Amino acid sequence: MNPTLWRRLLAEFLGTALLVTAVVGSGVMATRLSDDIGLQLLENSVATALALGALILTFGPVSGAHLNPVVSAADWFLGRRTGTGLTARDLAGYVTAQVAGAIAGAVLADLMFRLPAIDFADKERTGGDLWLGEVVATAGLLLLVFALARSGRTSAAPAAVGAYIGAAYWFTSSTSFANPAVTIGRALTDTFAGIALTSVPGFIAAQLVGLAVGVGLLLALYPSVGSAADDVVVVAHGVPQQEGDTR
Repeated sequence: MNPTLWRRLLAEFLGTALLVTAVVGSGVMATRLSDDIGLQLLENSVATALALGALILTFGPVSGAHLNPVVSAADWFLGRRTGTGLTARDLAGYVTAQVAGAIAGAVLADLMFRLPAIDFADKERTGGDLWLGEVVATAGLLLLVFALARSGRTSAAPAAVGAYIGAAYWFTSSTSFANPAVTIGRALTDTFAGIALTSVPGFIAAQLVGLAVGVGLLLALYPSVGSAADDVVVVAHGVPQQEGDTR
């Protein structure tokens, strides 16, 4: 009864695109409404947190609403021993759809605000402190997502994940990108949310370290977490089948 792969990939593409549109668009709007950097960050973080929760509710029943290559990679890795979660083929498709969606979302946000469709950012974000912030943000996100699934509380994921990302904007030095696809998308817009192309490899490397740390902690805290890989982020296999549905 799971949706076919093309539907899941479409959901991941659209969900990631709209997430990046929310991040970039709210950043542009924030800079146009206020000159105070703290208020700009507050506006950007609140809009992103609320949009993320809504997107998980919208696309979760179709694809799980991963919207993030590290979530998909963790789902694949943790589910291998129990035959749950994404297959290797699914993982490749999810990551491709997420990266393509992130690029499309950045372009869409720029066009909405009458900016160049693609304008590479020049905002340098580099240094050990920022990379450490990305490790913390990414590992914490994975702990939250899979702990919710393992404890049967996936219904709380939209609010909990949105709240975590909104808070991590403020308690991490990097403002919590925690997502390789979003990082790539944000490199294509020279706006408040932008990141210079030269800073992207360091951020993605830190996110992959966060992936390893998060998976290690999950296995230590929840040894059977792989059995819940099918339920990340929102249970997808319990969606009622409608007349004419081919799932």
